[in-house]
Amino acid sequence: MASPVQAPPSQIPPIPPPRHRRSLSGPIILISIGIVFLLGTMGYLSWSRLGHWFAHYWPVILILAGVIKLIEYQAAQRQGVRTSGLGAGGIFLIIMLIVFGLIATQMSRVDWGELRDQIKIDDSDFTWFGEKFTYEDQLAQDFPTGASLHVVDTRGAVNVSTSTDNQIHVSVHKRITAENQSDADKYNGGTKPQITVSGNTVTLNANNQGAGDHNVAEDLDISLPRKAAVDISTRSGDVSVLGRDGDVQISAQHNEVSTSDINGKVSLSLDHSSARISQVSSDVSIEGRANEVSLEDIKGAVHLDGEFMESVKLEKIGQAVIFKSSRTDMQLGRLDGDLNLDSGDLQANNVAGPVRLTTRSKDIRLTGVSGDVRLQDENGSVELTMSKLGSMQVDNRRGDIHLYVPDKASFQLDARARGGDVETDFNDLKVENANDLATASGTVGPGGPHLIINNDHGTIEIRKASSAAEESEPPAPPKPARAPSAPKVTEN
Repeated sequence: MASPVQAPPSQIPPIPPPRHRRSLSGPIILISIGIVFLLGTMGYLSWSRLGHWFAHYWPVILILAGVIKLIEYQAAQRQGVRTSGLGAGGIFLIIMLIVFGLIATQMSRVDWGELRDQIKIDDSDFTWFGEKFTYEDQLAQDFPTGASLHVVDTRGAVNVSTSTDNQIHVSVHKRITAENQSDADKYNGGTKPQITVSGNTVTLNANNQGAGDHNVAEDLDISLPRKAAVDISTRSGDVSVLGRDGDVQISAQHNEVSTSDINGKVSLSLDHSSARISQVSSDVSIEGRANEVSLEDIKGAVHLDGEFMESVKLEKIGQAVIFKSSRTDMQLGRLDGDLNLDSGDLQANNVAGPVRLTTRSKDIRLTGVSGDVRLQDENGSVELTMSKLGSMQVDNRRGDIHLYVPDKASFQLDARARGGDVETDFNDLKVENANDLATASGTVGPGGPHLIINNDHGTIEIRKASSAAEESEPPAPPKPARAPSAPKVTEN
């Protein structure tokens, strides 16, 4: 009997390994970004708006990618498959997104309008700022008798002149940067200048911020009655005020200020601005951080207090001059001539005392000085030419002192030079030049003002004024050269 045939045992098929599920976050984000850029290139979205949205809402991209990954993970768990990880490329893209997003956010917080004004860039110089549109407007209304004008213009020039009637007239020249005419018209409608009256104050507001983040420049040409006082506040744009009987107050940043023909007081508060003031019948005061300052024909007193980065020029100041900065403290009784001051030099002529001057690292030259003098300097030379002597004390370090007095002047002198010599044209003075200390003392003529001169590591010269005139004359033709003598042996 044949044995039964045994069937081979059935084989269990192997379980396939879990499949990787491809992520959809990358394609979805790429499609979304592509749609946004397509709308931008077709003109439906402006690039400035795209940049604004990205700067403020870029974390939404991370949130969207995270939500997609979470949905994919839950679907993979239900289907028993593995989801793909971020991978090196995904991590790199996330890092780059965060870096560029943070940079865009910081850049969105920059006041680009003010930055352009500071570095003197016109809107039309760079096309990515948008297209420039201009608008003109006119305002006029009665100006109350005895009222003053307050002008607020954060960006734009302000020019004030005298009107021929009892009204205020304003010509507005507006510059708007926008993507298109429609946007420019909208910004123009939101930035109409406004005139309001409250008591004795008339306020003219350029309303530059009416367009929100979009800076609008408005140049204002204003004419109003001459008697009215003026108070102007501006951050960017030159300011000019001509012909005022009332006081003038100006607060300005990053611009140039000029006033002329003013019968009232002039007060300026400057921040990196320059000023040119002339023909003022009253006092002038300037404070803050100024660049160039020029004052001419001021009948009142002048008070300058702050930091002056470039130069200060004064001419014909009828009363006291008071100047204070971190390096220089100066007071003059009157300035009949002119004065020039910069970082390394101070020169003035026809100065009426009393003169009080404390400074450092400046070469000082004062000519035509009359009255009392108190002067202190270091790391610079001092030259004083006196037209009329008063009491005097001059202290200097590491620089020579040259004092010129009238030829027939009478005075008492005490001079000390440590580390230098004392020289004089006056034979009545007793001079002793020792190794370490040189002195000069005595009385010239019947006596008079007391002159005290101290110098440390520098020479003191007391000369007659006629010798200063001789030094200023053209030099005589040179004499024929003599044959050189044998050199003397000196120690090294």
